[in-house]
Amino acid sequence: MSEKKPNQGFNFVPGINLTEEDIYEAMKLIPGYLDITPYDFKEVYIIAYQQAVERLGREITANKIMTRKVTYVQTDTPLAEVAESMGRRGVSGVPVLNQAGKVVGVISEKDFLSRMGVTGPMNFMSLVASCLKTKGCLALPIKQQKAEDLMSSPAVTVGEGAKVKEIAEIFTSKNINRVVVTDAEGRLLGIVSRGDIMKAVLHRGKS
Repeated sequence: MSEKKPNQGFNFVPGINLTEEDIYEAMKLIPGYLDITPYDFKEVYIIAYQQAVERLGREITANKIMTRKVTYVQTDTPLAEVAESMGRRGVSGVPVLNQAGKVVGVISEKDFLSRMGVTGPMNFMSLVASCLKTKGCLALPIKQQKAEDLMSSPAVTVGEGAKVKEIAEIFTSKNINRVVVTDAEGRLLGIVSRGDIMKAVLHRGKS
């Protein structure tokens, strides 16, 4: 029997609660005769972990992991107040609600940086660099504007029954880090971030 080399392509977290189904599915994915050596067991464990993550992604829904206390702004909120609110609460994006309480958009740091003329990487140091190269404040052109003038619309939203797997796919396809959770009428219920998903999968896996 030829010696197998450790598979360096997998990353896993010890302590996840594997089910018999996870192990069975993992074993089916390994081609050929399975000679149970220490390496084989580790390989089964790693693949089983991936199966467990897939399972949890199908079981956990947005309403179980979302942050319910959400910072938000109204469409007519001045941008100065929007920026102040985001800075005070240490968040990089907020939903925008209309007068009926429905989510109509989202404002992020990237929206501010883009409208202020920052090119290249959208981050704070890029803003500093742009300020140092120009005269005056880059924010002056948008000083009198409101949330509705800057927001990205329509907002990317999911229902409270959306599966974690579905939300993770949205993060990847839209290149975003959080998604707004709304009810059937489009009213704000919460927010799910990448961090919320990671914590939920690890917590459920160890429980």
